[in-house]
Amino acid sequence: MIPTVVWGTGNVGRAAVRAVDAHPELSLAAVLVHSPEKVGRDAGELAGLARALGVFATDDVEAVLAARPRAVVYAASGDLRPDEALADVVRAVRSGAVVVTPALYPLYDQRSAPPEFRDPVLAAVADGGGSLFVSGVDPGWGNDILPLLVSGLGSTIDAIRCQEIFDYSTYDQEDSVRHLIGMGHPMEYEPLMLAPSVPTMVWGGQIRLMARALDVQLDEIRETLDRRALDTAVRTRTMGEFAAGTQGAVRFEVQGIVGGEPRIVIEHVTRIHPSCAPDWPVPPDGGDGAHRVIVEGRPRIEVTVEATDEDENRSAGGNATAVGRLVNAVDWLVAADPGLYDALDVPLRPAAGRLGRK
Repeated sequence: MIPTVVWGTGNVGRAAVRAVDAHPELSLAAVLVHSPEKVGRDAGELAGLARALGVFATDDVEAVLAARPRAVVYAASGDLRPDEALADVVRAVRSGAVVVTPALYPLYDQRSAPPEFRDPVLAAVADGGGSLFVSGVDPGWGNDILPLLVSGLGSTIDAIRCQEIFDYSTYDQEDSVRHLIGMGHPMEYEPLMLAPSVPTMVWGGQIRLMARALDVQLDEIRETLDRRALDTAVRTRTMGEFAAGTQGAVRFEVQGIVGGEPRIVIEHVTRIHPSCAPDWPVPPDGGDGAHRVIVEGRPRIEVTVEATDEDENRSAGGNATAVGRLVNAVDWLVAADPGLYDALDVPLRPAAGRLGRK
């Protein structure tokens, strides 16, 4: 068994505890939390399991890493604290652990990552013998292994489009939805996530990674942005009211330009209520969210993935698939040489030993 730590018990961390507990080759060694209210609580309770796991949450990072766990699932957010998240990850890698995380956007395509992100990780790998693999859903498998797999089914490929289409009122992170993305703010408000160059910072690595796998040279990466206001006030079940005239929907693209044309595109269509921007793309079943890959060519191929978890919530389902990609890579990474890995290095394998497992 591979002793594995889950660091953080929010939206991603809850799913990570469940995934580690379910994996036949991993054992939950410790759970690290930030909130004093969570210290001492059983990991099973924090993860929403109907049973205790006998592992109690702690905030003692030094003691947990001093025990030299073989793996760490770093599930703390890096959206508003990228420097702190990088420092935590580097510390865990230097302790000799295999670390998997969705928190560090610049390292999704580690080859093109800025030196200030890449160099500390490589130094920690050299010092401690650990490894790092960064992935998620979007950015993550929805923008790398899935579109690349589907592209292999075509004869000719004109363009690849990866879409995330979501009702963000289902997302259990109100600060990010309102302030990072701008939902419910006046239209003159400038959300940080939508500021020029920020989408490229987050998703550009995925464009470059796909271009590398497809053996094409990018001319440049471009961004497009469209925002819509709510026509009427709406009330959501999880986040309360959003006023008429405030931002209710966002649509943006990060485009990989090849031969002067957008050939590799990552598109987000995000609403706070389905009444806003009804002419924009919606999930095929009209539900709360989906990830879709469209390969334009011959044949034209379209694949849609809808995941649910935690009472049929699709945002929670997306988080769980991101966690599955990471946790299910741990045993492969443990067997591999120490290093800094990306999605083209780490295979997605069948769920061996988990069929029918509770």
